[in-house]
Amino acid sequence: MGDDGFHRWRYRADVLERVTVLPDGCRDVLVLGGAEEPRRVVLTDIDFCPRIAVLPRGREIVGYRLRPGAVVSREVLEGIAAEPERAGSILRSEVSVLGEIDEAIGALATPGATLGSVSKALGASTRSVQRQFLRLRLPPPDFWRRLARARRAARLVPLGASLADIACDCGFADQAHMTRDFTQWFGATPAQVRRDTALADLIAQPALGDWTGEQISTR
Repeated sequence: MGDDGFHRWRYRADVLERVTVLPDGCRDVLVLGGAEEPRRVVLTDIDFCPRIAVLPRGREIVGYRLRPGAVVSREVLEGIAAEPERAGSILRSEVSVLGEIDEAIGALATPGATLGSVSKALGASTRSVQRQFLRLRLPPPDFWRRLARARRAARLVPLGASLADIACDCGFADQAHMTRDFTQWFGATPAQVRRDTALADLIAQPALGDWTGEQISTR
């Protein structure tokens, strides 16, 4: 459902679970419910490092991962809370991604991007681009550039090329630099990502720099 500005996903915790959530540049609208709790709607924050979400037994989640930079009003969330079965259609018609910020985030996620090069391409000063992110209460430009670079490298790691070559190709100063960034964003080294198929699959889900990827898996 990426063309709608979001990817819909579902999750059910059959037992008490501790789930790792990784930074992906996206917010999610979550419709939470379960056998012993009322249904409620939550808008997640943008993550800057891995975190653990504790899910009680029986928790059911219908999630809508929003395009990076998407703006969601309180009225939209209230509408979804009133009619959760219409969450997709409400988001499809009401959630907006401002063209300029979408273009800036997309440019920052490209290989070799810098704030200077992106600002020049947008015909704006670096200060005005920074102010635009600040006005929308979004992380600064360097957040998007660095996270996209790490996610791009993480998608290459399982393919078998040497880690040193991946670091060079993705614009890191060296392999050690890539390892520090992986540890910050994913809580694991590149070698650990290469060995951990589940973690690699989690990083590869549609998000910053990979929005047109496959539908998020459900269960």
